[in-house]
Amino acid sequence: MDRSALIVGAFNSLGNHHPYEDLAKLLSESGWTVITTSHYRPRLLRALDMIIISYLKHKHYQIAYINVYSGRAFLWAESVCRILRYFEKPYILTLHDGAMPAFSRKYPARVRSLLESAKVVTTPSRYLQEHMAEYRHELQLLPNAINCSMYEFMLRVRPTPRLIWLRAFNSVYNPSLAADVIALLKDDFPDIRLTMIGADKGDGSFQSFQSRVSAKGLNSHIACIGWIPSVDVPQRLREHDIFLNTTNVDNTPVSLIEAMACGLCIVSTNVGGIPYLVEHEQDALLVPPDDPEAMATAVSRILTEKGLAERLSRNARTKALNFDWSVIFPQWEAILSHFLATK
Repeated sequence: MDRSALIVGAFNSLGNHHPYEDLAKLLSESGWTVITTSHYRPRLLRALDMIIISYLKHKHYQIAYINVYSGRAFLWAESVCRILRYFEKPYILTLHDGAMPAFSRKYPARVRSLLESAKVVTTPSRYLQEHMAEYRHELQLLPNAINCSMYEFMLRVRPTPRLIWLRAFNSVYNPSLAADVIALLKDDFPDIRLTMIGADKGDGSFQSFQSRVSAKGLNSHIACIGWIPSVDVPQRLREHDIFLNTTNVDNTPVSLIEAMACGLCIVSTNVGGIPYLVEHEQDALLVPPDDPEAMATAVSRILTEKGLAERLSRNARTKALNFDWSVIFPQWEAILSHFLATK
């Protein structure tokens, strides 16, 4: 049986590697014909490409899979789905973005209409599954996945003050909080080092962070290395012992799962889907958002409290194995194949 699919999302997005990029590759390796859109980085070109490819290639795919985000990106998903309905193509939606519940409260009719039009709607987190249930009751949980074999596990028994931050420089990820945390810790841990990895998204967050670093005299403690390819992430993670996640809005960040797979000790804000992904005191330490004192205390505990780092590290790796593609991919292939058979 010929199997073909259109996958719609932000491919080749600077600073982000999305699980659906891996899904496209795995489907191709399993004999599917896969069309992907879009690989353009400018938002307008990306949106136009999604619409054009969906229309012009309609004879070359049997089913479509669309990744749905809040804000302007939601309009792109609506536009593509109109084309799919015109050609009577079945489609599956996956909801992303920790801001999706707030967006849905603002535009409930639009969100409900789009979700109800799909064959299946999935979410990568229980957070979105619960908070989006009023717009469509049957939401299927399919977590973001990684290839755990790429992430060498090292049990952190006696962690060093080597910290890493891995997000984009954008206000929603609150990078300046990381600088505030290091400022509070540097006197007790003079050799503390923080590596900041992420693309500058152009909203002024990177410049604000740099100003904070300079004002607090942290240049010898913090290194910003910008964006790196996803294939280099495992090695960078292995070089550190503590992972900082300072975000104000979040869902199920792949970067956090990657850090867990390597056995890093996680310190994260407790926003959005994070408390659904990790358990406080078991595989991570969770703190309130924008609270440098609480985050600094959590880091200090990992460095000084006997047995804490080892427990967090071991449990994090164990949980990360549940997100391996060997577990998740068969579920995706089963969903897609089912709707080909019933089309």
